[in-house]
Amino acid sequence: MDVQVLAFDIFGTTVDWWSGVSGQVNRIAAARGVELDGGTFADDWRRRYVPSMDLVRRGELPWQNLDALHRRSLDEMLHERGVGPAFDDAARAELVRTWHRLPAWPDSVAGLARLGERYVLAAVSNGGFALLTNLIKAAKLPFDCIISAELARHYKPDPEVYLTIARLLDVAPGEVLMVAAHVWDLSGARAAGLRTAFVERPREKGPHAGADRAGDFDADLMASDFVELATKLGL
Repeated sequence: MDVQVLAFDIFGTTVDWWSGVSGQVNRIAAARGVELDGGTFADDWRRRYVPSMDLVRRGELPWQNLDALHRRSLDEMLHERGVGPAFDDAARAELVRTWHRLPAWPDSVAGLARLGERYVLAAVSNGGFALLTNLIKAAKLPFDCIISAELARHYKPDPEVYLTIARLLDVAPGEVLMVAAHVWDLSGARAAGLRTAFVERPREKGPHAGADRAGDFDADLMASDFVELATKLGL
C-alpha cells in the first residue's frame, strides 16, 4: 500500500479505557464514602458516548469537546444513581479527567515504536486536544502528532475528521491508513477514502461485553495487535 501516515484511534484501540475508567471511579467514589461499581459505571458512561456526540453531529447541541459531553453524561448518571450531592464540582471534574489517564495496551508502545521507523504516526480521536495531550504523555505513547476531532469541529465518523488528517499532514486520503478496533470508525474512514486496518481488542469493552471482531469488517489489513501490524507492514 502506498501509505505515508498511520492514524490510530485511541479509546479501546490504543488504550484500555474500561480498566482505566472503572479503577479510577472506584477510587474516587470510595474517597467520598460512596459505593459505586466502577465497571458498571464505565459501561454506562461509554454507552452515552456516541449518543452524546450525535447530538452535536445533528446540530441539536452546539459544538463542545468531549470533556464537556462527558461532564453532561456524568451529571445525568450521578443524578440517576441518587449520589449527586456527594460529588461537588471539583469531584466531578476529577471524574471527567479519568478519561485523560488511561493505560496503554501491553503491545501499544512497542508496536508504535516499530511503526514509527517508517510512517508518520497520528493519534486521531474524538477526544479533545487537551485530553489527548495528557493521555499520550501519561501513557508514553510515541505519536508524532495529535489530530483531535476538536480541530475539525466534527466527530467521527463524520468525513471531515478523516479528511482533516490528510489535509493537515499534506497527503492524499488514500495515503492514510486508519487503524481501529471499531467497525463504525473504519467504515467512516473508508467512506472518506482512507485505507483501513482492523486491530482486534477482545477486552476493549471490559471482561464481559462483546467487542468487534476481525470478521465484522473487510479491512485492507487485519492484525491481532500493533506488533503484528508492524510485522504485516514489513517492519
